[in-house]
Amino acid sequence: MIWYITGGERSGKSAYAQQLALQHSSSPIYIATSRIWDEDFKNRVKRHISDRDERWTTIEEEKKISGISLKGKVAVMDCVTLWLTNFYTDTKYNVQESLALAKKEIDNLQLEEGMLIIISNELGMGMHAETEIGRKFVELQGWMNQYIAAKADKATFMVSGIPMQLK
Repeated sequence: MIWYITGGERSGKSAYAQQLALQHSSSPIYIATSRIWDEDFKNRVKRHISDRDERWTTIEEEKKISGISLKGKVAVMDCVTLWLTNFYTDTKYNVQESLALAKKEIDNLQLEEGMLIIISNELGMGMHAETEIGRKFVELQGWMNQYIAAKADKATFMVSGIPMQLK
């Protein structure tokens, strides 16, 4: 089962996803997809880690999420934006190649009797990116969000900490 959660930055997506995971498992998995880009981001990661207690197992995986067996488990993937950034930078900003690689990972997920809660950002609802690389990434993110949402069993849109059920 895939449960897709999207919304703007600081909309409450991670907190909601973690609550859902704990409702379905006493020992959920947290799939961290980010790279540490700078000191500010390192502090952001530390804050996210402090939000989780000893019940959580953290798996750091920058791209190959399909290699994680989630059979009979509950996991939170946080987040698509950072995950896609890894593909995007590694392909030298090739949108089509990044999209194909990311779709392949989603298609090959090992979810037998498991639940994956996927967190993403709705970048297209914010300010227009100033650079071509930024604009292309917003398009990549939008297309990937649509792909995951279509495959998801459930979808939630977060607004100001309030979950709105989409599907």
